Amino acid sequence: MDEAPDVGELTPPSRTLMGPGPSDVHPRVLRAMSTPLVGHLDPSFIDIMNEVQELLRYTFRTDNQWTIPVSGTGSASMEAAIGNLVEPGDTMLVPTNGYFGGRMASMAERAGGDVVHVDAPWGEPLDPADVEAAFDEHAIDVFGFVHAETSTGVKQPNVPELTDIAHAHDAYVIADSVTSLGGVELRVDEWGIDVAYSGPQKCLSCPPGASPLTLNDRAMDKVLSREEEPRSWYLDLSLLEGYWGEERAYHHTAPVTNVYALREALRLVAEEGIENRWERHLDVAGDLKSGLEAMGLEMNAPDEYWLPSLNAVRVPSGVDDGAVISHLLDEYDLEIASGLGDLSGDIWRIGCMGYSARRKNVEYVLSALEDALATEGHDTDQVAATASDD
Repeated sequence: MDEAPDVGELTPPSRTLMGPGPSDVHPRVLRAMSTPLVGHLDPSFIDIMNEVQELLRYTFRTDNQWTIPVSGTGSASMEAAIGNLVEPGDTMLVPTNGYFGGRMASMAERAGGDVVHVDAPWGEPLDPADVEAAFDEHAIDVFGFVHAETSTGVKQPNVPELTDIAHAHDAYVIADSVTSLGGVELRVDEWGIDVAYSGPQKCLSCPPGASPLTLNDRAMDKVLSREEEPRSWYLDLSLLEGYWGEERAYHHTAPVTNVYALREALRLVAEEGIENRWERHLDVAGDLKSGLEAMGLEMNAPDEYWLPSLNAVRVPSGVDDGAVISHLLDEYDLEIASGLGDLSGDIWRIGCMGYSARRKNVEYVLSALEDALATEGHDTDQVAATASDD
């Protein structure tokens, strides 16, 4: 190429983000990202690292020493968890009730593990009886489950039942909390979770790039006593602990600005109070759910498994899900998403997370969706009236 590309100033559109992530970023987080850069071994940044770890412990509800932001998106913290805890020859039990159980399986296989499945339909949680039956049938070393399944809108209830089963068989438990951390009740220590990973761009309303991960001493002991090194150098926790542990030794150049952003996002969590934040998400998402149902729309998950942070809504018969999504984006600068995997084309996924979990956003998405459905010939008033007559 002889000539330099003629690229203008960056002017992305101003969207309202009500999809499965990212969510709207709080203005304070954006301001934190515009502050001066320092080196990743600068004494001032070491102080920031300490603060981020303390704030993450508060948000995860854990005292785990090994609580860090992994440099990368949520999939990086996911791979750090699975790729370090699962050794070649280990057997990992993974769920089949959503898209991200499949990703767990893929990562476990790439780590050299053998994968067995505990089955449940998409749209339902795991049944503890089925989990116990799988443990009785197989010698399982690691058990993974998705606390908040982004692809189905299902929240896994009674987590301690699952962890108790796993620990009774001397297995380790990995929890996917990507769509729950900071928005849905999650108690890592109290619930007996050995490892939990998450992403910053959902209920924390932070840009992706530094992703929460926590391991208890039992899990970290397994990582540090491996006979074979993890297959990823970049995500090797035995090396990362040198940087995020007491030594603060160089491993890689941390994403400094993303750590700034995460610190401010977690400060907002602490200021609101984690339990108050859980309650806000429940209340605001409850308004969204009630509004959708008043329009005659059906949630994918039953009430007892409903995930407030990610509302999976069934696409009405005769409606083109993609046309509705495009209408919302083109006419309202409003983002929602379609389904994944087995639910592709069958549901919309409407997030209610972090800074996006505000009543004005809920009112906006409900009115915009009503208009989009009308353009598809779907009369929500008539459907709602018929439903109320029934």
